[in-house]
Formats: sequence, C-alpha cells, structure tokens
Amino acid sequence: MPASEFGEDYEFLRREHRLTHDEIVRCARIAAELGVTKLRLTGGEPLLDRKLPALVAQLAALPGIEDLALTTNGLLLADKAVALRDAGLHRLTLSLDSLDPARFLALSGGRGDLQKVLDGMQAAEAAGFKALKINTVVQRDINDDDVLPILERFRHSGHVVRFIEYMDVGNRNGWQRNQVVPSAELRDRIHERWPIEPVKQNYVGEVARRYRFVDGAGELGFISSVTAPFCGSCHRARLAADGTLYTCLFATQGTRLLEPIRRGGSDDELRHIMARVWSRRDDRYSEQRADRLKQPLRKVEMYRVGG
Repeated sequence: MPASEFGEDYEFLRREHRLTHDEIVRCARIAAELGVTKLRLTGGEPLLDRKLPALVAQLAALPGIEDLALTTNGLLLADKAVALRDAGLHRLTLSLDSLDPARFLALSGGRGDLQKVLDGMQAAEAAGFKALKINTVVQRDINDDDVLPILERFRHSGHVVRFIEYMDVGNRNGWQRNQVVPSAELRDRIHERWPIEPVKQNYVGEVARRYRFVDGAGELGFISSVTAPFCGSCHRARLAADGTLYTCLFATQGTRLLEPIRRGGSDDELRHIMARVWSRRDDRYSEQRADRLKQPLRKVEMYRVGG
C-alpha cells in the first residue's frame, strides 16, 4: 500500500466490513467439510490482531484440519510465539528479503527492523517451532546478492529458505520481466557454492521445487511462478478480510461471501457457493502471462488478497 496514497490515518476497511473471527471460523469449517485439510493465516500482517491466538485455537480445533500455518513479517513475533504455539499453530513462515539492515529497512517501506525479525525467529524456535520456512523474494540488482548470505546463515538450522521469483502481483509494483532472477539461475549459482540435489515433492500441487544440500546441511526451495508456472496443479483459494473468496493470486475479481453470511444464509448455501466457485475456476494467469501483459488486466491488489 503506497505511503503516498495511504497515509497513517487511512482507514483501509471499517471493522463492520471485515469478517469477524466467528465468521472466519464458519467459512473454514465449511471449507473443511468440502475437503480442505490445510489452512494458512496471512495478511497484511496477521500478528497485528491482538486476539489472533484465540482464532488460531478455534481453527486448530476444526475437524478435518491437519495443518495450520501462519505467514508473518516477524516484527511482532517475539512476544507472540509462545501464545501461538500453545493455541495450536503448527507452522510458521517468515518473509525475509535481506540480511543487510539498511536494505531490509528499504525493502519494507522504511518500517522493518531486521533485528526484531531475527529475535522473533529465535523466540519461535524456543517456543517449539523447529522448522521455519523463510520466504525471500529475489529482485535482480536489488537483493539477488543476498541469496548466498541468507543460505549461509540458515544452513544447518533446520529451517527451509525458499526463493520466490519476483511476480507482477496487483497493479502497483512496476514489475518488469528483466527484474526477475529465474530460479534456474539461482539454483546454478547456489550449486556452484554448495552442491544441491532435487528432492521429491511432499504432496501433489506443492508450489516450491525442493532441493537439499548434498553435504547434509538442510533443505531449500524455489517458487517459480514466472518461469515455471504451476497453475494446473494449484489447489489454493484465498478468503480476504472483507469476505471475498479468490481462486488465484492474480484474480481480477472474487466472490463475495459477506453478504450471504450477514443476511443469515445457511451453511448449505455457503457450501454451495464455495463448491460452485471452486468447480468453475479456470485461472491460468501465470501460464498466460506473456499474452496477458500485452493486454493488461486489472488484477486485485496484493494487500487485499494476502500472500
């Protein structure tokens, strides 16, 4: 959300226009009844919600949910890691685009404190989160020289660093194809420093291509939406804070669930809507990117969809 447009006092979404925790849990329960087994809380920044551990506890208790994860920038994690673990959170993913404090600050819009993130990681480890996932979005000539230092730091830690190709999410990041560092290029660069080898997928539709260090120092991954799209095996949907259901990160529109929820719609009605949306989805943006860039679409903004 560009600071030039959205100042400190900007009200992004009034409370009454946001899903309550009970409404989120209801949607998640119905999704689980339809076959969903994994849930992830993202943002914005989910740790800004002071009652987040209570929501985590409700979601963790849902029948059918086998995996509950959370993505965070880590700035508030040090004080909340224990409460999240006690509430039943299974896994944590942190965003970390640089280990240089000044660069980290710049990439986070002047608000990021690298030491707070590292302290949050340490607190998470102490709370029992032993295998963190660390996401690094790589941009050419911006932070691609951070790749080896980040791996150097987290080798032998048990954590998994995943390098994400810079994507044209939303309409505001001024994306250009030459800013992308292809995963294959990074893989070769890393292999030259520390030999790596591919690892079999954990499950069908896993977005990251897995590799491990030959010397036994751990695992890493690559998410290659630009150079190796995986639309055909994608099985993710996103429920935004305003109750809109999206079937793609690059969607142009979603399906509003808030209205039927607030007018007293039954579980059967919501179940029907969600099943219909999923069965009719035909999202292929990443596979069609070259053509789409010639005829630009007005995509939903990243800050509305979440990561």
